[in-house]
Amino acid sequence: MLTKGFEVEMYTGTPQGEIVGLSDRIVADLEGFIREPDSRNVEYTTAPFCRYERLLCELVRPRVRLRQYLAKLGNYTLIPGSTLALGGGDRFYRSDPANPYHDYIEQTYGTTVVTASIHINIGISDPEMLMRACRLVRVEAPLYLALSASSPFLNGKITGNHSSRWSVFPKTPAHVPLFDSHRHYIQWTEEQLVLGTMRNVRHLWSAVRPNGDRRPYNLNRLELRISDLMTDPIALLAITALLESRLTQLMTDPSLDPLKGSSLSPEDLVALTDANELAVAHRSLEAELRHWKDDRPLLARDWIAELYEEVWGFAKAKGFSCFLSPLKKILREGNEAQRWLKNIDQGLTPHDVMIQAIEAMEFQEAALSDDLCQPLVA
Repeated sequence: MLTKGFEVEMYTGTPQGEIVGLSDRIVADLEGFIREPDSRNVEYTTAPFCRYERLLCELVRPRVRLRQYLAKLGNYTLIPGSTLALGGGDRFYRSDPANPYHDYIEQTYGTTVVTASIHINIGISDPEMLMRACRLVRVEAPLYLALSASSPFLNGKITGNHSSRWSVFPKTPAHVPLFDSHRHYIQWTEEQLVLGTMRNVRHLWSAVRPNGDRRPYNLNRLELRISDLMTDPIALLAITALLESRLTQLMTDPSLDPLKGSSLSPEDLVALTDANELAVAHRSLEAELRHWKDDRPLLARDWIAELYEEVWGFAKAKGFSCFLSPLKKILREGNEAQRWLKNIDQGLTPHDVMIQAIEAMEFQEAALSDDLCQPLVA
């Protein structure tokens, strides 16, 4: 099994859905949390583990600690979703006013970057295999957004997008190629730094990127960045299991490399993938996409169902197929954005939906910590 870890960004605020900036206090008082440029969300990172059972506890335990801390500050809680759902998009709330890089982010992007998401990291130590993995995950990244979409609201309005986050997020640089080798990635990164399209090696904000301790030279993991925030840890582990299974399959089947297995040129693959990302940001599981292998049209949910059948045997052989199974529920019942929009159709307002979602997240978290992680939480 491959190692897996998560970077989890979350909003803090009130039970009524108002997002409140508390990250400066959280980071000062709680170990394991780091600030984002805007103070209204905060991030924690899990250590890399192979076993999904341990990852489940590592996802839940920091949230329990954070909730306990927020309760001491006042009537504060954690807020689901990946955008400023009920308001606050009119201004930036700096978490570190003295940070010059944060100056640049605020002045260049404004509140389009004040989003919350999940970054899934999968350990791959061989740099050329990592590049191959990034190529495959790049062209299939829209499927992970389709499963995770959780931002149909922005500033109190229904936007018409299932992932309002990805529809507005400033992907940077504007054009990112499929890297055909580690050397290509190094040369391209060095060029971007000279041109100024990237301010530093972290300033590659695409759906997926190679990651490591000394980018772009020393790399050890793939980072999938496209996913909206999934507050349900079971659902998050399900899409992680899909990702790990697909990468395991790739390691046995070189034809899954898009540079070898597609009828399209590398430039056309990038254009096709960019279009698929936009389609999924709009309609998630119901989006019509084009397959990278042969440009055939299919719905996102049907593509995911195909992948599920392809990789099931790999997950079963590695002993984690039970963590893959919840994907069926997402395909059957919809992702979080779709479920919220169904509530809108039944007469609720975005404010009503968010209050219910805040309560549901807290209830689920408490149940998981009691059942699975109590010794760790204590």
